[in-house]
Amino acid sequence: MNEYQQSVNYFYIIILIVFQLSFIIQLYYTIIIHQNLLTFKNKALKDRIHPVSVIICARNEERNLKKNLAFILEQDYENFEVVLVNDCSIDDSELVLRKFSAQYPHLNVVTINEHERFKHGKKFAVTLGIKAAKHEHLLFTDADCKPVSKSWIRHMQNNFSDSNEIVLGYSPYQKLSGFINKLIRFDTFFTALNYLSFALAGRPYMGVGRNMAYKKSLFFKGKGFASHMHILSGDDDLFVNQNATPRNTAIEIHPESQVWTDPKTTFSSFLKQKIRHQGAGKVYKSAHKRMLSMQAGSAIIFYLTLFILIGMNAQWWLLLSLFLIRLVSQIVIYSPILKRLNYPDLVLWLPVFDIIYYFYILALNIITLFKKKIEWK
Repeated sequence: MNEYQQSVNYFYIIILIVFQLSFIIQLYYTIIIHQNLLTFKNKALKDRIHPVSVIICARNEERNLKKNLAFILEQDYENFEVVLVNDCSIDDSELVLRKFSAQYPHLNVVTINEHERFKHGKKFAVTLGIKAAKHEHLLFTDADCKPVSKSWIRHMQNNFSDSNEIVLGYSPYQKLSGFINKLIRFDTFFTALNYLSFALAGRPYMGVGRNMAYKKSLFFKGKGFASHMHILSGDDDLFVNQNATPRNTAIEIHPESQVWTDPKTTFSSFLKQKIRHQGAGKVYKSAHKRMLSMQAGSAIIFYLTLFILIGMNAQWWLLLSLFLIRLVSQIVIYSPILKRLNYPDLVLWLPVFDIIYYFYILALNIITLFKKKIEWK
């Protein structure tokens, strides 16, 4: 055996070992972590009622306010208010809100006017909304969101207790035609799969502001958004990342607790949204960044080493066996979860999007490194 052949053999052995290690790590996340969401059972509704302040921040959302606000104001709940922060809107949002205020006395509108010098992001608007809220229990959503039922508030507040200060809900995107919509919905599914499963595993690291709740006292105890006010995004995930603990966080995915959202319709608008959200991940706790990097990194390495080994004519039966074990594990665990999260049609797309997802996340991280100017709206 010559020196070149020996080097090739060493390289082959290293790639094969790395491939097998990445396979084991991937199984850990699928079978150990994501299994938590598969076996999760929704809590029965209790008689206890917490007064709730629903907080919505809206900038130039005239159309969405007309479309969705009534569904929130007409929730079947005994004691709640809706705090609507009209953030520097230049459309007819103010006129729309006047009409709603005349009809619904429990609507509290907070108006922010544009300042020539002081430019602010969503966190400033959220902070004003929290300060204006009358109640301790806060529930957050967006103007482009619509609760699936009149029991949304009831189910979300059902998880609050003396120890539970944060409730992580779920907000799926509406199903439309086209590949981009499928990609958006798969991205939403996998994001939810992760943050809900890790919360159940005692490692909560983020939430989504379209459907999330926490206590007002926790906000002020943690000094609000002070530590990351300079970062445009993160009014939801960074707050959870810094304040959530294994004992103070609960999840809610009952079908009547979900909030539907209109998805982006073009890849460019979706990409802009993802880049904005991706920027917040830079300041996650170190343990959470390692946890997520290990998950995504092992998946990328799994596929890269798989392709290399195929090119090196490795034992086909070994490669196929490990690939199928991983894929079947995903199908068995993810299929029921996809149905619970209102995305049953994506089951058949799992093999395709599993490959695409991790490489596009890698591309997003690279783009984020060079993207300097990011805007809320």
